[in-house]
Amino acid sequence: MKTDAAFTLQDQAYQTLRQGLMLGRWLPGERLKIHTLAREMDMGSMAVRTALQRLVAEKALVNVPNCGVSVPQLSKAEFDDILATRILLEGEAARQGALKLDKGARSTLASLVRQMDEAIAQGDIKAYLDANETFHQMLYLAAGSPILMTLIETVWLYVGPISNRLHQNAAVWATMNAAHSTLLAALLQNDANGVGQAIAEDLRQAGAYLRTLCKD
Repeated sequence: MKTDAAFTLQDQAYQTLRQGLMLGRWLPGERLKIHTLAREMDMGSMAVRTALQRLVAEKALVNVPNCGVSVPQLSKAEFDDILATRILLEGEAARQGALKLDKGARSTLASLVRQMDEAIAQGDIKAYLDANETFHQMLYLAAGSPILMTLIETVWLYVGPISNRLHQNAAVWATMNAAHSTLLAALLQNDANGVGQAIAEDLRQAGAYLRTLCKD
C-alpha cells in the first residue's frame, strides 16, 4: 500500500514535468530519461515513472518502443485542431477576464509586455515564454472559471514543446509581442471583444509559423 508521502512525491513530479512541458523545456521528439529526471528533481525513479505515465495517458507524452517516453511530434492536422481549440477557449477566457481586471492587474500585464519586448530584443526564448505564460494565465484566471483554466492548461501541454522554436525565425520572433500591445490598448478602452480578438490574432500569428514545423 502506498503512503501519502508517495502520492505527494508523484504529484510533485507530475506538476514539475507538466510545467516543463507547458514552458517548452523539451522539444518535439526529445526523449525523457527517467533516471536523469529523477536526479534533476531529487526524487525516486518510481515517482518520476508514474508521473510520466500520467502524462502519456493525457497524450502530452508518448511511449516509444525500446526508447521509453518522448515528446510527441505534432502533425499539421493535430496542430490545426489544437489551434482552433485554443482560439475558442482562450478567446472566451480573455473576454471574461478583461471585464474583471483591476487597475493593478492591468499595470502588471503592461509590465509583462515590456519584459517580453526585452526578451525578444535579447533573443531569450525562455524569458519570453515565462513572461508570456504569466501574462496569459493572469488574464485567463481573472475570468474566475477554474474549469476553463484547466482546459486551457491541458491544451498548453501539447503546444509548449513546439513553441520553444518560435525564435528560430527572426521575422516571426521580432513581431511576437505585437498582439499583446494591441490587447493592452483594448483593455484601456474596456473593449472585452477587442481583447478576445487580440488573443486570437496572437495565437494565429504564432500558429502560422509553428504549423510549418509540424509533420504532414
